[in-house]
Amino acid sequence: MTWLRDVLVDLADDTPQVDLAERTIARRDRRRRTTISLLAAAMVVVTALGATLAVRLTPHAPEPATSKDDLPASGVEPLSHAYKTFCEPAVGKAPKGCRDGGWRVVTRSGKAYYVREALPSLAPGRTGLRNSPLAISRDGSKIAYYSRKERTFQVRDLASGAKTTAPVEVPVKWLGSISWLMLSDDGRFVAFSKVPDFKDPALLIDMRDRVVRRLPNRWVPIGLSPDGATITLGEYSPSSQLRTISNLWPATSPGNSTSVILPRRYDFSPLAPDGKTVAAIENLSTGEKPCRRGGLVLLDTLTGKKRKSTAISGLASDVSQVYLRTWLSEDEVTVLTTSVRCRSASEVPDDEPAVIDAPYLTMNTYAVNVRSGKARWLAAYTAQSVFELALPGPPGAM
Repeated sequence: MTWLRDVLVDLADDTPQVDLAERTIARRDRRRRTTISLLAAAMVVVTALGATLAVRLTPHAPEPATSKDDLPASGVEPLSHAYKTFCEPAVGKAPKGCRDGGWRVVTRSGKAYYVREALPSLAPGRTGLRNSPLAISRDGSKIAYYSRKERTFQVRDLASGAKTTAPVEVPVKWLGSISWLMLSDDGRFVAFSKVPDFKDPALLIDMRDRVVRRLPNRWVPIGLSPDGATITLGEYSPSSQLRTISNLWPATSPGNSTSVILPRRYDFSPLAPDGKTVAAIENLSTGEKPCRRGGLVLLDTLTGKKRKSTAISGLASDVSQVYLRTWLSEDEVTVLTTSVRCRSASEVPDDEPAVIDAPYLTMNTYAVNVRSGKARWLAAYTAQSVFELALPGPPGAM
């Protein structure tokens, strides 16, 4: 169980202790992300922060019948976001018609649908935990997800309904306890990585030419060149690192890899439009001083050299955590924020009970000018944590 201990240590180092909402998020996320998915065993016992949860794993249940809440076969407008649903929150109510572990996509006009084809992250009867990622193209017109029927990744064009299935089967156990999925702007490429790595690889899949390239695990895919030949990866634990791999095709090529270990702890944005820069927020949190952050910096992905540093202004006064997401232009990057009261480690009782399902929270996004640091409000989203919310474009790390 060395990998389990490593994951718990990583998460404990990087995640501050906070009050009710954030506390339950942290507990539930640690627990959910430290469960082995669909191994050939009847029982997996996961110990997270002093609490033990026994989870009985069962085979896949048959696909449910189509309902009016399901994503239509075609004619769906571009998406605003997607969120994962768990139906027994510790506080408050779950969404109407909630499906445990299911992905719910929301269009720009506010219409919401469940993605029936996507593998749920929680088996029926709450008898098994796994992670099932979903990604949205930058323009919101396409989604990528793990198909419960095909046992691999699929890309779906929302307007036409056309589906493209990956040319290789991906066993469910490869999804790991934390996984990331990135969809290229044109829907041609899907990048997948996860933790723990075991011996199975991360993947870059060319859905058009039907070829697969192996990638290193534990690295978050945060950018891809339009031709799919160069990928940018980020790592935030145990140290913050950036990695660029070029000359990716043919799949038998070793590629050209450049890595840089950064002197500070950073949370990265996706790759900037210039293809060689990331924005980052310095993570200054400690157990006794949680939710501390530095300013926004621009970093060269190949050298790690700092190009620009600025303080962010214009966020709500109660913002406690910030995460960088999609670039809106060459000058603006999306910042996803939460507003919860942080508690130091010494303020949290050792015997405080763990909560499996966190309450649903409102999270706000801002567009931040990377030159001036000025922020303007964009939208509000409801989800149980930042890990259960997908926005258009590549993911950030974290």
